[in-house]
Amino acid sequence: MHWDRLFEDLEGQLAAEWEAERAVREAESERLRIARLDLRTRLRGFAACAAPVVLRVRSGQQHRARLHAVGADWIAASDESGDLFIPLHAIIAIQVDHGAMLDSLDEAPPATDGVRERMTLGFLLRDLARRRTPVRLALHDGEHLYGTIDRAGSDHLDLAVHDAGEPRRARAVRAFHVVAQDAIVWIRTAPTTV
Repeated sequence: MHWDRLFEDLEGQLAAEWEAERAVREAESERLRIARLDLRTRLRGFAACAAPVVLRVRSGQQHRARLHAVGADWIAASDESGDLFIPLHAIIAIQVDHGAMLDSLDEAPPATDGVRERMTLGFLLRDLARRRTPVRLALHDGEHLYGTIDRAGSDHLDLAVHDAGEPRRARAVRAFHVVAQDAIVWIRTAPTTV
């Protein structure tokens, strides 16, 4: 009997040590997995669960919005004023509830639209130029420009500045700006007028 209890006690100690070692390995594995997460992956998680977020951008503004899509270097969201595109480089912080924050740590949701995930901001700007969609741009220095994108290069765009609500016509254009993509904090699309 004495030996049986001794072996049971030893087996219990060994099982407890193995369990503790397994827990340490799992915790370290989880820390390594989280260390590999990037902001874009977390944003995909917020978009997948349609969690309301508050996006704080470099200009100091905050946007209460819901994320709809995540591109290669930008996000698409909607707020009370409409559709909004924000380059990833312009995001300073994201405020979310604790549940959404924890959900965004889970494995990244599978990409539902591989093309969208590869689209760069330049691609998006070229599409807005092709469609002649009026836009409002917010720049890092706090300036807001309204107009139509004439062209979009690899790292900049040409904007024909005109009054909001006016179509881009030669007589309506007040100025032309070449804007560096790195200077853009957000882009808001406006309804097209004909």
